[in-house]
Amino acid sequence: MRLGLVVLVAACASAQQLTITQAVQQAVEQYPATRVNEEQIKAAAAGVQLSRLAYLPKADAIAQVNRATRNNVYGMILQQQVISPISGPPLAANAGTNVWGTAVGFLVSWEPFDFGLRAATVGVSAAGQRRAEAGLKRTRFEVAAMAADAYLTLLAAEQSLEAAKAGRARVATIEGLVRGLVDSGLRPGGDLSRTRAEGVAAENQVIQASAAVQIALTSLAQILNMPVAQLKVSTQHFLDLPPSAFANSDVIAHPVLAEQRIAKEESDARLKVLQRSYYPKFNTQATMYARGTGANPDFTTGGVVSGLGPNIYNWGVGFTMSYSLMELPGLRVRKEIEVARGRMEQARQEQLLRDLETQRMKAQVQLKAAEQIAGNTPVLVGAAREARLQAAARYQAGLSSITELTDAERVLIAAEIDDSLARLGSWRAQLGVAIAQGDLTEFLARAEKP
Repeated sequence: MRLGLVVLVAACASAQQLTITQAVQQAVEQYPATRVNEEQIKAAAAGVQLSRLAYLPKADAIAQVNRATRNNVYGMILQQQVISPISGPPLAANAGTNVWGTAVGFLVSWEPFDFGLRAATVGVSAAGQRRAEAGLKRTRFEVAAMAADAYLTLLAAEQSLEAAKAGRARVATIEGLVRGLVDSGLRPGGDLSRTRAEGVAAENQVIQASAAVQIALTSLAQILNMPVAQLKVSTQHFLDLPPSAFANSDVIAHPVLAEQRIAKEESDARLKVLQRSYYPKFNTQATMYARGTGANPDFTTGGVVSGLGPNIYNWGVGFTMSYSLMELPGLRVRKEIEVARGRMEQARQEQLLRDLETQRMKAQVQLKAAEQIAGNTPVLVGAAREARLQAAARYQAGLSSITELTDAERVLIAAEIDDSLARLGSWRAQLGVAIAQGDLTEFLARAEKP
């Protein structure tokens, strides 16, 4: 027992009391989804570098050695990958004589111009990188919003628990009062049974509130990636009414909408690549190679090691133009597909704009209602306390039943819970407006402002 108490005290001592800004920052840093987006940005940046390598010349090298027969025939054979070509004149008859053959060569090719195709390809990669960066901003915003909402949810659960405990304590006081009156014969024993039932109901309310606190605490700890025993939140001034004025801005800069705009730009960049794909391809080429063979032009063969080393060389420089004649129909279909995708992304952007604007207007209505409710609940609490005092006085004077007193106590408990949650509800409504507008900066500044 003593050891358990020591462990509990140590755990409470090591608990971190976080402000909402600290919780948001830690969530953004620790949440796995943000790391996923960070790696996507790195991959997209590498893709941009890979696309830019297309501007560099290409250099190919080859080295080969073989031992093969030298039978050759006249005639054409269609292009394929199975039958190996043989240079030189055909022999008079087939023979199994075989010789060494070697080859070594280099080929350098470079496109001096490409009608903007490589630049368009780099543009696609750059758009992908921008989209990944926008995705990171969107994920960070969503994680920050989730952490802030979980933070306020935990505070609300804690306030409900405090109000439930206060109600339980008052019910216990009423039970003591009723027991004394019953023992004195001034009240029937049924009144004591009723107050005991109210005490059990108050205890159940405390149990439910405690469970809600643990659930909210676990949810926030999971978002922050920290043990539940080490997490403790600060009420700061969330138990006070927030300033009523809240900046009302549009949703144009919302991270979700910004990411969708870049998705449309990425589609436009892919279409630009297709528009520049049906052009001739020009290559400046330079080659140098050497070959060796054990076969002589007079149909004789050399020695045992003849052909193991190159003995004939060539070099050349040229300019090549290639053109895919039958690629146009396929390109047209691919462009139609990409145009449709672009229209789809544009429609999705317009829909997101409408949805976000509707969400913002709903959040403004909820904020106004929350502020009005928060202004009314103190009056409700005052009236409930006065009614409870009067009910207690009437009961002690024998002018009312236990039902009136317990009902008054229930109304007071509910009013106190509503009052504590109403102030937090105003903060939560302001958070809803900030989420709808896509920027938590002003909300967090208000939360940290002394």
